[in-house]
Amino acid sequence: MTSLAIERPRTENTAFTVLFAISFCHLLNDMMQSLLPAIYPTLKADYHLSFTQIGLVTLTFQLTASLLQPVVGLYADSRPAPYSLPIGMVFTLVGLVLLAFVRSYPTLLVAAGLIGMGSSVFHPESSRVARMASGGRHGLAQSLFQVGGNIGSALGPISAALVVLTWGQRSIAWFALAALAAILVLYQVGRWYKTHGLTKLKSAAARGHEHIALPKARVIGSIAILLLLIFSKYFYLASLTSYYTFYLIHHFHTSVRDAQLMLFVFLASVAAGTLAGGAIGDRFGRKHVIWFSILGVLPFTLALPYANLFWTGALSVVIGLILASAFAAIVVYGQELVPGKVGLIAGLFFGFSFGMGGIGAAVLGRLADATSIELVYKVSAFLPAIGVLAAFLPNLRKTAR
Repeated sequence: MTSLAIERPRTENTAFTVLFAISFCHLLNDMMQSLLPAIYPTLKADYHLSFTQIGLVTLTFQLTASLLQPVVGLYADSRPAPYSLPIGMVFTLVGLVLLAFVRSYPTLLVAAGLIGMGSSVFHPESSRVARMASGGRHGLAQSLFQVGGNIGSALGPISAALVVLTWGQRSIAWFALAALAAILVLYQVGRWYKTHGLTKLKSAAARGHEHIALPKARVIGSIAILLLLIFSKYFYLASLTSYYTFYLIHHFHTSVRDAQLMLFVFLASVAAGTLAGGAIGDRFGRKHVIWFSILGVLPFTLALPYANLFWTGALSVVIGLILASAFAAIVVYGQELVPGKVGLIAGLFFGFSFGMGGIGAAVLGRLADATSIELVYKVSAFLPAIGVLAAFLPNLRKTAR
């Protein structure tokens, strides 16, 4: 069998305008979502929340996003809905406004859940659009899409430091303007999706670009390995995205503002790693990127709990660069394993990553309450060792030949 999408990416039809549009909306979407963990120290102090309650807020957000994403993706595989993207962003808009005026813990959970519902529509459908617009450069397209989200996640703590900490919780309502901007852009993306995107996706499938000849049992086993690798990656990332600021404040006695700036630096390194991972996967093979990204970060995660403040910041950058390079490769690898199920695979992987992030935040929050925030990083440091399972993934380039 021959798979041109793997061997010789087609570049002439890459719709970069569409890719940049969904990447920009991903930036806005994840910037708005990252406001939630960025204001955790403020919420914890104002509402007297425990680490366990903070973890449950993250769990609520992640579960509403993760459980619905595969369902949305599977439905869209059979019945595409081009205008679902702006509709999904409306949930984020409502959740954001509610977060600005929340006055009780149950209402905070509702706001987190609505923001998660917005993600459940946005991520699988935007991943589908990225593949439609890729022109065969699937890894690059996924990276461009995902890096927008990474940049948005990095801007969240900065926005919280500059806006929310200065003018208070109600200033979050100003970010509703970003949601409105995203709705307008996504409406235009929906028009392209309806008139051009579906044709591109169907013609690529008709040319056989996505066909991979593997036994069904091997495909299922490979998907299971990919899910375990996502578990390792996002369970560990939960320790940094949810509790890094607490660790810096407690362990090194930094200010809240300095801790949020260091979180921004870490999230910026995640964005850089995401952008590099997809292009490298297109060039050298996705299996190699997956292997290096998960297992290769292990020495640095093991060193992090014992580093001083300077080296903690430096190691967090290295960890972000290496660990983030895997996800675009994992998504495209999974889509090549299961041809014709672009939305299902994107929804499954994005949803599972959100779910693991939420469960990780809840479990690690409980561990921090029961022991110490320092122990969280000593325990989670061993999670990247699961990356050794990447050795059992088939080499799709050889399979395609």
